[in-house]
This record gives sequence, structure tokens and C-alpha cells, in this order.
Amino acid sequence: MSTRRNILITGASAGLGERMAHEFAARGRNLALCARRTDRLERLRGELLAAHPGITVAVRALDVNDHDAVFEVFRAFRSDLGSLDRVVVNAGLGKGQPIGTGRFDANLQTARTNFTAALAQCEAAVEAFRDQRAGHLVVVSSMSAMRGLPRNLTAYAASKAGVAALAEGIRAELLRTPIKVTTLFPGYIASEMSGSAARTPLMVSTEKGVRAMVRAIEAEPAKAKVPAWPWVPLGFAMRHLPLGVVARMS
Repeated sequence: MSTRRNILITGASAGLGERMAHEFAARGRNLALCARRTDRLERLRGELLAAHPGITVAVRALDVNDHDAVFEVFRAFRSDLGSLDRVVVNAGLGKGQPIGTGRFDANLQTARTNFTAALAQCEAAVEAFRDQRAGHLVVVSSMSAMRGLPRNLTAYAASKAGVAALAEGIRAELLRTPIKVTTLFPGYIASEMSGSAARTPLMVSTEKGVRAMVRAIEAEPAKAKVPAWPWVPLGFAMRHLPLGVVARMS
């Protein structure tokens, strides 16, 4: 398997995206980084180039809910770097309120950002990969996608289940091609989106969690629960335990 030299990461200005940029830069990869907050992207670019002067880092502003801009920015990055070898669909939102409590606005924003915007990113990435006849699409889902979950997680879990199904459908379409598709299911990894999950003993640091994510991405499996311990056995449990038990766990 050839090295994926040029890697695009959405939602790269903070959290898991920012840490992935550091991990891939340390491996000598060129990066295309986009997010809404350009000041943070520019600061990140400076840090990466200071630590790894041999790489190229391109940054562009992108609100993934601006679907036309998604296509424009991905095409511009491809022009900047010459190719897009891997695209990590990472941008996401953790807002949500219990269904029927008057906060449809928050739930809709989560659904749009985590699913519809992810669809736009997948379309733009695979468009480039089809033209290149090569590439690796990485879709960041969540362990929350294993089951329907209550309270503030209902819309979030549904959006992450939807994006996992989207990635699997793309994988089915591209099985006999050189284009690879990986779905990541992160467990509790500390980030700006962690929120109340930060109180759980299952939480791991951003650094440890993202190292596990990057190792999985580099292996290019169809699916990966990360970190593998304890999320592989917990994922099995979430799939098979009665819904009432899963609801109490969440």
C-alpha cells in the first residue's frame, strides 16, 4: 500500500482534527486543513511547519454547512497539493436536547452538520478520488451510533448512525476499485465536544485517543472502534443488551 502523502482534514482548528494534524505532520505528511476559525488554523499551520519544516500545510476557511464551498475548497486543496490522497470527514457538532422539549433548532443543527454536511464532504472527496482513480475516505462516526440513545444524545446518535451507513454505502459502491473507505467509531476521547462525557472513567486524553485513531486510519480497515479497549467489547454489548440497559449506560 502506497503512503497517503496529501491528507485533507475538516474541522481541523480544534479537538480531534487539530490533534490528527499534529500526528500526521509527525509522519511527514502534507496537510490541507479547513475549519471556520482561520486564526486558529493559521496558528496551527505555524506550529506544524516549525516542528516539521519539510512538509506542506495549506489552510482554508470552510463552514461545512455551506455545501457549495465544500466542493470549492476541496478542489482548491487538490490544486494546492497536486492530489488528495486521503480525506478525513471530521467536522461535527455535539449539540442536542431531548426530543419534544422545544429545541428542534439545536437538534436540526446537529443533524445538518453531522449528516448533510458530511454527505457534501463525501461527495467532494469521492469526486476527486474517482478522477484520480485512487484515494482513502475516512468518515468519523461515533460509538453513539451503535444504538438509539436518550436525552441530549438522541439526535447526535442518529446523525452518527446515519453517517456510518453513508460510509458503508460508499464502501459498497467502491469495493472493486482502488478507493478505500474507513469508518471510525471513537469512544470517549477528550475534546471541546466532550461535555458531560468528561465525567466518565472511560474518557481518554485527546493525545491517546487520537493516536489510536491515526493508527486505525493508517491501517485502512473498513471499520474501527477506537481505542480498541474497551470499545470493541463495549460496542458488542451496546448492540446486544436490552435497550433499557443501554439507555442507563448513556
